[in-house]
This record gives sequence, structure tokens and C-alpha cells, in this order.
Amino acid sequence: MNTTNYVIRVLESLLQVDAVQWNLLLSRQKHPSPFMRHEYLAALQTSGSATPATGWTPRFVTLWQAATPGHDSAPETLIAACPLYLKDHSYGEYVFDWAWANAYAQHGLDYYPKAVVAVPFTPVPGSRLLARDAQARLALVEALVAWCRDEQLSSLHLLFASDEDIAACTHAGLMLRHTVQFHWQNMAPTLVASRTALPPEEARFALGRPGGKTEPPPGSFRSFEEFLATLNQEKRKKIRQERRKVSDAGVSFRWSRGRDISSQDWEFFYRCYERTYLEHGNAPYLSRDFFDRMARTMPENWLLFVAQRDGQAIAASLIALSDKGTDGKVAYGRYWGALERVDCLHFEACYYQPLQWCIEQGYVRFEGGAQGEHKMARALLPVKTHSAHWLAHPAFADAVERFLEREAHGVDSYLSSLDARSPFRQNN
Repeated sequence: MNTTNYVIRVLESLLQVDAVQWNLLLSRQKHPSPFMRHEYLAALQTSGSATPATGWTPRFVTLWQAATPGHDSAPETLIAACPLYLKDHSYGEYVFDWAWANAYAQHGLDYYPKAVVAVPFTPVPGSRLLARDAQARLALVEALVAWCRDEQLSSLHLLFASDEDIAACTHAGLMLRHTVQFHWQNMAPTLVASRTALPPEEARFALGRPGGKTEPPPGSFRSFEEFLATLNQEKRKKIRQERRKVSDAGVSFRWSRGRDISSQDWEFFYRCYERTYLEHGNAPYLSRDFFDRMARTMPENWLLFVAQRDGQAIAASLIALSDKGTDGKVAYGRYWGALERVDCLHFEACYYQPLQWCIEQGYVRFEGGAQGEHKMARALLPVKTHSAHWLAHPAFADAVERFLEREAHGVDSYLSSLDARSPFRQNN
């Protein structure tokens, strides 16, 4: 790419970027997710969920290809872009750097504001640096670092990035960090090629709505019972016991997707979601208006499970869906809440119902979100996720780099210890 033939613009609102151009660029990535769509990121800002008032000051770093000489009237082309947020705290990121901030403070230095390239409140791996090609992606990383230097920020952090993003960051000299999540794969574990967050190219508990099955991917489970058969006896027995507790409590489930999710169901979901946060003494990250916007602009990306007892809705879980890129059809466990307490209801609503749905609908992967070793007992296996970091202060950068080397060894040891606790039968 001719580096003299593009323009860098840092914008305060995604509404300054044409949605078609942004989403077209996203569609060209190997690992797109619905959370990077123009509609999703714009809704975070316009709904008041990710704004300066909540500690997320948005900036959108964009690279534009200038018009061809002699064609001055031709529009510029968006060739690379990413969301960036200026942060005055580290909440809602799920890659924890509180110790780094404390170290800065102990030395009389300001860690905040810092710059974060991420989707707020969303620990989902995927493409963060949207780019036409590898050259444009590298140019975007270099532009990010240069802008952070000019703004005299302490640091830059790219969270839950794709392999392509990490390659560009490595080339630009950023430091790498690894964390662990737990994902479920719709196939026997011996057929899963590698442990990576982003891979390459029973009637009693039946879901509430019949039909709609799609052709399953090769090697995938044909039923929830077939999936259970691959687990060791202890885990298989435990899952059946947990599901039976919910069923014996008189709880059943129904699901709806896309525009079939009624406004009343969206309203009920938010009551559940909000109560869960308030019960823990926190306000919810996402506003009611945000979910209204999702219902209007991205309905096809949402799946809602509603738990019912005695004809009344008592709990809900909201799952995000994607069928783009090289990953195939992927479901993401995102939000849940309950108005009544039922033993094991969380496991049923957030794991077993979605997994059964994924099997019936031919989805290849279910991502369970950040942290949670308890997910292994539900056959979500550990995978590495990746982030990249730049610190302006040389001495702190050197200290953090040494820390990350030690931490990486610890992550590898942790993964090895988790391997010894696999929930699957040994002959799998």
C-alpha cells in the first residue's frame, strides 16, 4: 500500500462513518462477530451505555484510501478501522490490569486515561482491527500507537483480538498477553483440531418449539443424549441431575429468535437482567434503550430463552448468534437474569438449553464468556484468548514485559492442569 495515499481520521462518533462501508469491511474479516457491527457499536454510544459518563469515551480510528488521481470526485474508501475508548477505569474489560494501574499510582504516575481497542462489556474473541489486507491492518496499528503518543496516553490495549490482529501487533512491537475462556464445540473432543478461541475454516427436556432443524456439520452431535454419552459417568450423571431438578420444579422453557422475540419478551428479559445486577449491588452495564436498539437494528442476531412456571415467566437468557466468517455458526452466551430462585436454573438457562439448541440447529460452537472453571463440568473446554499491549513509559513497559513472560508460563501450566480434569470419557 502506498502510505502517502491514505488519510487517518479519529472520529468521536461511529455515526460519522457510513454503516454500509463499516459493515462491508467487517464482512471481509476472517473472524467477524455481531459485536463489531456498526449497529452494535453505535447503539452502545447512542443508548448511553458506553459514553464519557460511564468511563468509556469513544473514538473511532479510521484509515481512508484517497481518491485516484484524476478522479477527485470519487469517494474515499474505508480500508481500515477500529473502535477505541479512552478509559478512566478498568471495569467492563475482562483483561485485568488493576495491578498495573496500582503500580503507576505508587510511583506517582497516571495510568488513566488509557486507550482500549475493544467492544465494551463484551469478552468475545474476534476481529478488532478491521482492515482490507495485512498492510492496512499494520498501518492501523501504527496509527493507533502514534495517536496514543500524541495524546500522551499511558498505554494502548487491544483485547480479545484475532490471530490476524495479533500478527499485526507483534510486527509493530506490542506485547502479548494470554487469558483463558471456556468454549463448547459441537463435536467429539478427539475431532477438535486445536485449543484456540478462533478455529480455522432427550425429550423430557426438549426445547419449547419444534422443528427448524438444519443439516448438522460433519462430525457433530446428533442429539443432546449423544453429546452426554461422550462425557465421563460423573459429569453425565451430574448434568442429568441438574436438569431434573429444574424440570421437577415445574419449570419449562420456550425460545424465540429474531423478530419473533416480542416487545413483551424484551421487556421481561431486561427486568431479569437488571435485577441480577442490582442484587449484586451494581447498576447494569447496558441500558434498556440499548436492547431496544438491538431489537430494531439487529434482531436476527439474538436468541431468547424464557423459563416458565405455572404459566408465568420467571427467568430469561439472551444468546447472540453469528453465521459469518470462517468460524461457521457460533452462539455466544451473553446475558441472563431471574425473578425467582430455582436450584440449577442458571445452568439450565445459560448452558443446557443453549447447547441443546445449538445441536438441533447445527451450530458449531458455543462460547461461554469470560472465566469460570465450573463451565468445564458442562463440557466447555479451555481455550486461549489473546490481547496486545503498548506502554509509553519505557521502564514500566520493560517490567510488564517480564511479568507477561512469567504469566504466559503460568497460563500454559494452568491449561495443562485443566487437561487432566477433562469431563470427557478417556476413550474419546
